[in-house]
Amino acid sequence: MKKVLIANRGEIAVRIARACADYGVKSVAVYADADIDALHVRMADEAYGLGGERPADTYLNIAKLIAIAHKSGADAVHPGYGFLSESEAFARAVIDAGLRWIGPTPETIAQLGDKVEARKIALKVGAPLVAGTPDPVKDAGEVLAFAQQHGLPIIIKAAFGGGGRGMKIAWRMDEVEELYHSAVREAVTAFGRGECFVEQFLDRPRHIEAQVLADTHGNVVVLGTRDCSLQRRNQKLVEEAPAPFLSDEQRARIHTAARDICAAAGYVSAGTVEFLLSQTGAISFLEVNTRLQVEHPVTEQTTGVDLVIEQLRVADGLPLSLTETPAPLGHSIEFRINAEDVGRGFLPTPGPVARFDAPSGPGVRLDTGVQAGSVVPGSFDSLMAKLIVSGATREQALARARRALAEFRIEGLSSVLPFHRAVIGHPDFVGHDGFKVHTRWIESDFAEPLAAAVRAEPLPDASLVRCAVEIDGRRVALGLPAMLLQGLASAGGAAAAPAAALAAESAVDPAAVTSPIAGNLHAWKVADGDTVQEGDVIAVMEAMKMEMQVAAHRSGVVALVAEAGKAQALGAVIARIG
Repeated sequence: MKKVLIANRGEIAVRIARACADYGVKSVAVYADADIDALHVRMADEAYGLGGERPADTYLNIAKLIAIAHKSGADAVHPGYGFLSESEAFARAVIDAGLRWIGPTPETIAQLGDKVEARKIALKVGAPLVAGTPDPVKDAGEVLAFAQQHGLPIIIKAAFGGGGRGMKIAWRMDEVEELYHSAVREAVTAFGRGECFVEQFLDRPRHIEAQVLADTHGNVVVLGTRDCSLQRRNQKLVEEAPAPFLSDEQRARIHTAARDICAAAGYVSAGTVEFLLSQTGAISFLEVNTRLQVEHPVTEQTTGVDLVIEQLRVADGLPLSLTETPAPLGHSIEFRINAEDVGRGFLPTPGPVARFDAPSGPGVRLDTGVQAGSVVPGSFDSLMAKLIVSGATREQALARARRALAEFRIEGLSSVLPFHRAVIGHPDFVGHDGFKVHTRWIESDFAEPLAAAVRAEPLPDASLVRCAVEIDGRRVALGLPAMLLQGLASAGGAAAAPAAALAAESAVDPAAVTSPIAGNLHAWKVADGDTVQEGDVIAVMEAMKMEMQVAAHRSGVVALVAEAGKAQALGAVIARIG
């Protein structure tokens, strides 16, 4: 290959562009309107606009991506993670267009990306499994029937995709139906299809995964384990390698199952096999992610293997650079730096990054998609960067992590740094008396109060105004940031009302229901004029691909102010209850 189209954005697009430079090939970035000046756009050798704002119009638009690949002269496509990375249709479209696909074959993606089919393969090779539906459920009635047969809790999971999207845990029968519909909506938003299946949910398990590499020469290698138990809303926040506090038998069982599943599926490229480890020590296969994982750097740090370059080698038909599981080189911990307000329940907080002073020093690596002056849009994932800290031992990695997190400064919008600083010294995580973190630890055990952040600055208008212009006799399409035109138009005049004005408006109106986030008003759950009780869910908001319910703050009659499907500013009045 000579030139790689990176079909993604943010820190992973930056990561791939750097690997392409190291490998000696050119890189091509793509961008939504809001990403026109993003770091990944400037990092790549070339960049092309996707002409839109929503994921469906940009990073999920196969036709646009293929067209840009041809236009740019790219001969290969790397999908990164998320978006179309686990799409059989995208992989097949890339190959059918005469391009090289940097990932597993479309057939393998279809087989393992379908979590129901992956379960069948896992059963065939002898991997342990909890009870689950043999196929995707057709409706909420089937979910209720499974819960009645097997008992609660259950987990409703998107059959396609990953990253915690489209996953809902039901603890009560009366919430099963709504959680099923919510999982379907999230799956459609994140992956373009909404099929879901159901499994028994292991309460308070650890999340353990194995990194696998495979080539076209028959080599399948497990590079080791990771612990990804520290999560909120099924989204990982902290990951480490190798997974600590495992017995030799457990580690060997995970390695063997991961290798057998991938070998049976004819896997090539990088992939991850995920497991749950119950409090009793039982291991249960979870799923296979047929792509590069967000947390891949901790494996790189503890093996010395560049996973993205291995993907490029495999796509070029070369063998893996190693054929056996390497001995761990110390310990590594990754902290996801998300734009979220930990003091307000991890609310997504898109906005401008006024300050981004990252740590450095021994054992510190930073993979970032932003810098000071960047804008984190509300249409995409909240991940800004990843802080990876390594040491000869877990204890040394923890000590360095405390130092690095203390150095990190982000201003202009909220981040999860306060949570990371709190958790890094928590006895349950440090583990002197045993590692007590599990996948619901934040919701059920973490009790340390964290202050709400100062409200983020309002998001600037990231849309582009397009027009045709002539340059040297040639007609070209020109896209100008709407902010620039608004600034020119308002020069010498009054600026638009800031977010503070919205907050002031709602503060003097006790009937006002305000938007808790800057995001999309996905749907109303009530009609204009309905009578509601305090605590009733009246609307569903969506930001950074996550749903959030809006509850009535008092009883009364609802008057709808905002229109479903429209973007809302933080603090905007969307309804009144009189």
